[in-house]
Amino acid sequence: MMSLVEHRDPVIPLVPACRALSLSRSAFYGRRPASLEQPQRTARHQCVQPRALNDSENQAVLAVLNSDEFCDQPPYEVYQQLLQQAIYLCSVSTMYRLLRRQRAVGERRKQRPAQHHAIPRLLATEPNEVWTWDITKLATQQRGKYLSLYVVIDLFSRFVVAWMISRKENSALAQQLMDEALVRYGVGPGQLTIHQDRGAPMTAHNYLELMGEFKVTSSHSRPRVSNDNPFSESQFKTCKYQPDYPGVFTNVSHSRQWFERYFDWYNFDHHHSGLEGYTPEQVFTGQHEAVHAERQKGLDDQYGKHPERFVAGRPLAARPPSEVAINPITPQMLEEGAPNMVNFPTLPVAQNILMKNTLILD
Repeated sequence: MMSLVEHRDPVIPLVPACRALSLSRSAFYGRRPASLEQPQRTARHQCVQPRALNDSENQAVLAVLNSDEFCDQPPYEVYQQLLQQAIYLCSVSTMYRLLRRQRAVGERRKQRPAQHHAIPRLLATEPNEVWTWDITKLATQQRGKYLSLYVVIDLFSRFVVAWMISRKENSALAQQLMDEALVRYGVGPGQLTIHQDRGAPMTAHNYLELMGEFKVTSSHSRPRVSNDNPFSESQFKTCKYQPDYPGVFTNVSHSRQWFERYFDWYNFDHHHSGLEGYTPEQVFTGQHEAVHAERQKGLDDQYGKHPERFVAGRPLAARPPSEVAINPITPQMLEEGAPNMVNFPTLPVAQNILMKNTLILD
């Protein structure tokens, strides 16, 4: 090793020399004396570039970039505008480099501050306390043309209180739909909260003014957060995943006929998994208590005949949830000091008023 270090002719490459002595290059580099090690190279960014601008020139370029004329323009625009006036200060990359040192490389124009939207937290403990609605598109046989399906459901019972099909989507139709639904169900002032996303029909001034006239609280999802309106989205999936869903509709009349049958089934015959097998109409009207008694009677009769088949003891018929929430407060959040969930005041529900559907065609 020492002979290789001391007597190797610099003309002889290291690889053949190590191969001749049966040594590895890593062993050579690892065992050579520190006195023979090459001095550490200077980092590139620490090197002084002879062609670089001096301090006075750098200050002159920064003064131009930060001037009133160019303070809101990117370096590329500044470079081109100056060059058009036969003025050359430096390259575009140098302008960026100088701005980077000043931490001013980002957007130089005035920007709207970041928007922070509150998380909607809604709680329903009875029907007609919270409604949620949305709009989905229905494909037609004509390529590029769609119908709009408006669906309003009661959050507590999942009952479809109103629906509409139209050839277009606008706030006037949404206003007409809500006006008829609120009047038909006799919603009192301060009784109802309507939750929706931030589409144009849901945020239009005339629609919000109508909500104000009825003293209805409007709740909106956060932008680009579909999970803030999960019950309406889930209902649309239930609809479009039906075995007999056409996929495309011939015309408005075709869609009307299909959805009349679908919503009649959904409200009155669909045993909703989120309602423990009760139909939306049973929970909406309060009939689920009588249905629960019948279910419990059937379980008790079977338990009396074959108690050995129920290893967990006497079976109990399930009841629908007593509370339904959007973005509920979890126990962990309460431990961390999250705000309490707001529950809106309600008035007695008119159980004798039951609207099977609301259909408005433009």
